[in-house]
Amino acid sequence: MSRSASRTVGPLLGLGAAVLFGASTPFAKLLLDGGLGPWLLAGLLYLGAGLGLGLIHLAGRLRAGPVGEAPLRRADLPWLALVVLTGGVVGPVLLMVGLTTTAASNAALLLNLEGLATMAIAWLVFRESVDRRLLTGAAAILAGALLLSWPAGDGGGADGGVGLGALAIVGACLAWGIDNNLTRKLSSADPVAITIVKGLAAGTTNTVLAIALGASLPPVATIAGAAAVGFLGYGVSLVLFVLALRHVGTARTGAYFSTAPFIGAALAVPLLGDAVTPLLVAAAALMAVGVYLHLTERHEHDHTHEEMAHEHRHVHDEHHRHDHGPDDPVGEPHSHPHRHRALRHRHAHTPDLHHRHNH
Repeated sequence: MSRSASRTVGPLLGLGAAVLFGASTPFAKLLLDGGLGPWLLAGLLYLGAGLGLGLIHLAGRLRAGPVGEAPLRRADLPWLALVVLTGGVVGPVLLMVGLTTTAASNAALLLNLEGLATMAIAWLVFRESVDRRLLTGAAAILAGALLLSWPAGDGGGADGGVGLGALAIVGACLAWGIDNNLTRKLSSADPVAITIVKGLAAGTTNTVLAIALGASLPPVATIAGAAAVGFLGYGVSLVLFVLALRHVGTARTGAYFSTAPFIGAALAVPLLGDAVTPLLVAAAALMAVGVYLHLTERHEHDHTHEEMAHEHRHVHDEHHRHDHGPDDPVGEPHSHPHRHRALRHRHAHTPDLHHRHNH
């Protein structure tokens, strides 16, 4: 895939992940309104993601043989364990704890801190390049999300202020921000395999905890509905998110994903009968400005690629001029361990797998 194509595909993947995740919110609300507990629902959503993708992945391998993605390696396991712990267990548990004492309106406002946490960690800890245009676009998207979730009534909450419940939700956002950045370490590997492991591990943990705390399993039809929402909103969405990380890095993917609250709110209008308010229209305008600023970004300068060896799905573009051995796969795209020679050149790029350099 060419550099220009990669810069186009990355944003589309990030926005696709946001569409699926955002759309899952009103459907999850319908399940909650039907009497399904929030902790058990979290477990069923993740199990739906892991089991659904697992079945499809197995069927694909049986039909067509191994896919052209790099497999998870032993060195990936510590990162994968941290991803499951922070994003699949700690984040949802903190959210459930917070929701027990925090009003839904305040919780919605606080949950938008995830996008800010993702970008801040990518910028400050992992040193991803973030210029003024990107910061302005991210601020517009975040402002739209905050505006969208601002309490419409008296603004009060169950706890009347920032209590332990609110702090727990802030902790959940931080956990998911860490999760998003740790997932970047795995973005060269098979995104379906990552999602299967995360879904099964987190789903099993949350479901067992919910049942241990007194939850009972709902009817089969309700379980199937939760699994379907989880498959699309948490499974396929995460696959697209990981692929977006591969193309445009964490900060930009996090910004595109921050449009999910608007997508969920827009879908709630026909699905749940929510009103089209001036806040919804204003939020849509702010998010549109933010996405436009990101889509029209052009980052170009002289940069050096240090010599490195890794494995991921690729074609033989300007960054993959390597020889092949007799055991390497034929046809493109394909995946195999390969080495990059040192290279210095200039072209437009984003913080993808081959452009995570200092500035």
